[in-house]
Amino acid sequence: MTDQARLTTREAAARLGVKPETVYAYVSRGQLSSERAPGGRGSTFDPREVDALARRGARREPAAPAPGGELSFRTAITLIDQDRYYFRGVDAVELAGAYGFEEVAEWVWTGELTREPRFTAPRPFLDAARHAVAALPAHSGAMDRLRVAAVAVSAADPLRFDLDPPAVLGCGRTLIPTLVGALPTVGGGGRGEAPSEGRLARQLWQRLTPEVPDESSIRLLDMALALLIDHDLAASTLAARVAASARAHPYAVVSAGLGALEGPLHGAASGLAHRTLAEVLERGGAAPVVADHLRSGRRVPGLGHRLYPREDPRAQALFALLGAIPQAADALAAARDVVETTARHTALYANVDLALAVMSVAFGMPAEAGETVFAVARTAGWIAHALEEYAERPLRMRPSGHYTGPRPPRPLPG
Repeated sequence: MTDQARLTTREAAARLGVKPETVYAYVSRGQLSSERAPGGRGSTFDPREVDALARRGARREPAAPAPGGELSFRTAITLIDQDRYYFRGVDAVELAGAYGFEEVAEWVWTGELTREPRFTAPRPFLDAARHAVAALPAHSGAMDRLRVAAVAVSAADPLRFDLDPPAVLGCGRTLIPTLVGALPTVGGGGRGEAPSEGRLARQLWQRLTPEVPDESSIRLLDMALALLIDHDLAASTLAARVAASARAHPYAVVSAGLGALEGPLHGAASGLAHRTLAEVLERGGAAPVVADHLRSGRRVPGLGHRLYPREDPRAQALFALLGAIPQAADALAAARDVVETTARHTALYANVDLALAVMSVAFGMPAEAGETVFAVARTAGWIAHALEEYAERPLRMRPSGHYTGPRPPRPLPG
C-alpha cells in the first residue's frame, strides 16, 4: 500500500466515528499502528487496520475472570512473562538501560519514542502544592506530602475534568515534576525557589539525600524510576483503574494509586528492607538479623516475588549498576549476605525492594526513600492505565458482593 492510500488522522477518526484525539488513544493502547506522514507532519494509518477496528466497535472485550477466579483486564501496557517484563512489547530493562525515565514514560503512554520530552512544573501548580505541603505537621513523611500535593494541584487546575488523551498526557507531564518539586530539598530547602529544571532523577535526588551526586548515581536513580513505571495490575494500579472507570480525573486517579501504594505489602516494602540492611551493617552480618525475623514470625523483606520464580529483573538491573559504584559496596554486600543466609533453607531471590534498599542505605537516604521513588515512577504508569480505562465502558468494574449476613426480614433493633 502506498503512502498516498493511507489515511490521515482526521480521515481515520471519521471512519471510526470518534474524535481525532481518540485515534491517538487507540495507538497508545496498541489497537492501531501509525506512521509519520511525509515531512514529519502528523501521522498516517492503514485503512484496512482502521476498518478492522471499526468492525470490532473500537472497544475491547469486557473483563472476564482469569484462571483461578481472579479478575482479568485486557491491557497493552505491560506483559510479564518468564522472568522478564515488557513495556508495549519492548523489554523494559533494555528500555531503561537505553533511555531515561521521561522517554520511557512517553513510550508507555503513547507507544512512540520522544527524545528529551519536556516535563515541567507550572509555577501556579508548584506554588499550590508547596503551600499545601508546608501546612503539614513537621513529622509528615514523603508519602503524606505527595498525597497532599496531588490534591492541591488538582484544585489549582480548572481543566482537570478534561479526559481527552492530549489533556491527560499534559497532566502527566506537569503533575510528576510538580510532585517532585513539592518535596522539600534535604536540609530544609526546597520552598519558594524557582521551579526545578533538568531531568527528573536529578531533581528527585535533591529531595532524597544531601550527598552530591555523580553521573553514576544519577543514572542509577534514573533507571530505578524507569523500571518502576508499571508492573501490570498491581494493587495500586487496580485502584487507579477503578477510579478511572468511574471517570475520576487524572489527579484523583493518581490519588487512588497513592493510597493503595502506602501498604506495607506494596510500596512501603522497600522501607522494611532498608531497615533490615541497616541492622545487618550495624550487627556485622545477616545471620542474627534473619534469625530475629524468623523467630518473631516475620518474613525477611526484600526477598521473593509472586510473579518471578527467580530473581526480579528490576533487581538484577539495579544490582548491576550498584556493583560499579564503590560507595554502594557495603550495602550491596549486606544484601547478598541476607540472600545467601536465607537461601540455606528456602530458595528465595532478591526483589526490587532489596535493590532500592541498597541504594537508599548506600547514599544516606531515609528509609522511605524507596517508597518515594516508587510513587513518583508509578504515577506515570497510573496515567497510562487511566488513558486505557477512559476509552472503556464507564463503571465496568462493578463486582457483586456475596452477602453472608443474617437473612431479612429481621425485627427493628432496640
